[in-house]
Amino acid sequence: MEAGVIDLSRLQFALTALYHFLFVPLTLGMSFMLVIMESVYVMTNRPIWRVITRFWGKLFGINFVLGVATGLTMEFQFGTNWSYFSHYAGDIFGAPLAIEGLMAFFLEATMVGVMFFGWGRMSKLAHLIVTFLVALGTNLSAVWILIANGWMQNPVGATFNPETMRMEVSDFGQVLFNPIAQAKFVHTVSAGYVCASVFVLAISAFYLLRGRWVNVARRSMVVAAAFGLASSLSVVVLGDESGYALTDNQKMKLAAIEAAWHTAPAPAGITLVGWPDVHARTTRYSVEVPWVLGLIATRSLDKEVTGMSELVLKAQERISSGVIAYDAVQQLKRDPANVAERARFELHKRDLGYALLLKRHVADPRMASPQLIAATAWDVVPNVPLMFWAFRTMAFIGFYMIALFATAFVLASTRRHDRTRWFLKLALFSLPLPWVAIELGWVLAEVGRQPWAIDGVLPTFLASSSLTRGMLWTTIVGFTALYGTMAVIEVRLMLASIRKGPFEHGEDHAEDGGFGPGIPPASPPASPPVTPLTA
Repeated sequence: MEAGVIDLSRLQFALTALYHFLFVPLTLGMSFMLVIMESVYVMTNRPIWRVITRFWGKLFGINFVLGVATGLTMEFQFGTNWSYFSHYAGDIFGAPLAIEGLMAFFLEATMVGVMFFGWGRMSKLAHLIVTFLVALGTNLSAVWILIANGWMQNPVGATFNPETMRMEVSDFGQVLFNPIAQAKFVHTVSAGYVCASVFVLAISAFYLLRGRWVNVARRSMVVAAAFGLASSLSVVVLGDESGYALTDNQKMKLAAIEAAWHTAPAPAGITLVGWPDVHARTTRYSVEVPWVLGLIATRSLDKEVTGMSELVLKAQERISSGVIAYDAVQQLKRDPANVAERARFELHKRDLGYALLLKRHVADPRMASPQLIAATAWDVVPNVPLMFWAFRTMAFIGFYMIALFATAFVLASTRRHDRTRWFLKLALFSLPLPWVAIELGWVLAEVGRQPWAIDGVLPTFLASSSLTRGMLWTTIVGFTALYGTMAVIEVRLMLASIRKGPFEHGEDHAEDGGFGPGIPPASPPASPPVTPLTA
């Protein structure tokens, strides 16, 4: 395989995945915000809430189409760019993706058409149920996608079969109820709800600053403030739960996030800021808060948080054990009925993936020297500076979101949210922050798993297809051009809809003060004097 093919394959998938996830969180959050808005319309029967629901539904629809279009290419890349991964783990990884398409995507794709074209063709309650089904289907999609991704982070419920040389399902229940997948789902969808809340808050603030469609913007902001406050609080709480899940299942990722080079005495302190020095394997200029990391990661004051150096020593032991499993597999390929080799494999099979790390340096892992095994063990450490700063940036934005929505909620409760201009400007400029945090979250999840395509099972450098650098550069340039064009189209459509405002042609603006754009109507002309002729 050409040099650089693995890095280019990862770059292409990262670009398409991060671009796709610009649309997914807004779809997740907006779907349930539409349910809330339409529920108010059904309960109050006030036409302005119908206008509000249809307006935000139009922006949801534009975003939904782009999310579907960009998601399709990602699924194909598992076959085109990561064919050995698909062969090695397709029995497990493919099942959640297939269920997602059959159960969730078909539901949301069907109901979204009914939602858009069903206005006036069904009862209000029936249309609300359809909107809820769209939201349900959208969030069910996230469930199954994150089950698949969670299995890559924590491959439970599967085992390696030396006869087929593939991973196979041993307990599908463990795959479904994987603790990493559960933590990722609730954290991810909550982040999507925050994203949608900021989107509604910012556009409503823009209208209020311009004095346009004031009553629509005021009501939309109230929904965004309440929904956003609950969601931002849940993101932080559920993010804490994700950190606790890492303690049991991804210790190296947790240590890299905290730049914990060595195991500290319990309870460990959390590093607020610092400068991770990879060469010296220390964190310079660190500022720590005592006990906090121990409480977050272990829920106790007497348990340790294992450092990277100690985890590397464990990886070294697992590589040596994996070499034994690798040798047993080679023997079983020649003699599948060999009972002794089967028993030896069963004893060490959990570490087989660690032996495969040696293939980056030597064709046959059994030929690796102790010195090579010790050096290879450090390959399990991800990019520590990137992990360290990505997490802290994401966490800062998370707490900022709580402060933003708490302020919005207080102002909305006191009915000052439509005239507090400093807050309206702050809300408008906060629009991109949830996307920054969400993309950094995926960087943490995926970079933190390296060097594994499947944690502890299949190294990334073995998972790719047999491609050339020319092929990959061609597709990267092509995807960049295509996605760039799609981004321009989406932004223009969004801006055009926002400029046009919430009212359709012929809709009654009476509940918005009698004038949609917020411009007072002209004074009526004076009546002509009544004369006997005109009378």
